[in-house]
Amino acid sequence: MTKIYLVRHCEAEGNLKQLFQGRINTDITALGAKQLEFLKERFKDVPLDAVYSSPLKRAYKTAEAVIGEKPLSPIIHEGFVEIDGGVVDGKPFRETFLELDLLDDWINRPWTVKFEDGESFEEVYIRASKALFEVANKHKGQNVAIASHGGVIRALACKVLYDDLTRLKDVNWFENTSVTVLEFDDNMKPSVTLFNDFSHLPKEFLNDKSRISNFMEKNK
Repeated sequence: MTKIYLVRHCEAEGNLKQLFQGRINTDITALGAKQLEFLKERFKDVPLDAVYSSPLKRAYKTAEAVIGEKPLSPIIHEGFVEIDGGVVDGKPFRETFLELDLLDDWINRPWTVKFEDGESFEEVYIRASKALFEVANKHKGQNVAIASHGGVIRALACKVLYDDLTRLKDVNWFENTSVTVLEFDDNMKPSVTLFNDFSHLPKEFLNDKSRISNFMEKNK
């Protein structure tokens, strides 16, 4: 059995400021640093053979917390970098979704959205899925963690659960430092055995106000 832990990064400045946080390389917040302390404790006794990371700072620091005191270093993989928001990258949610009239599509037809000078969710789905199976095949029979982003992990969960990008709207967004576990059988067929688990975080360390899902719900 091959086990892969998908870990979303901790809270970063873009989350706190409610910005479209694609490829902008924001640092983590004070709350994010606290979240990583709990994540590190969660993974303290989890055996890992390798830990991969998006190249962005918020994911890399999350990968370091997952590793903790283990004799490993994060392996950078471009396939797990967040969606390229193009012209909206770093822009406030309101400017991104309301002023550009993208909110309805982003909620109900997210696979159709493609940002000017950026990526579509379909492109993320294809590249992230390719990266996932590449890592799984390289580490057959091992335990691997991947520190990545909400959009990427959502795309990967959609791939494993449904193998149908149009079901993306049925996959909820993931919490900061949440853990989702995929297990691959001997034929490299994956299944989800844990989904969006953030039980390691006390309630006061959740960042409710910065969730993109909350913004969308309020502005429907």
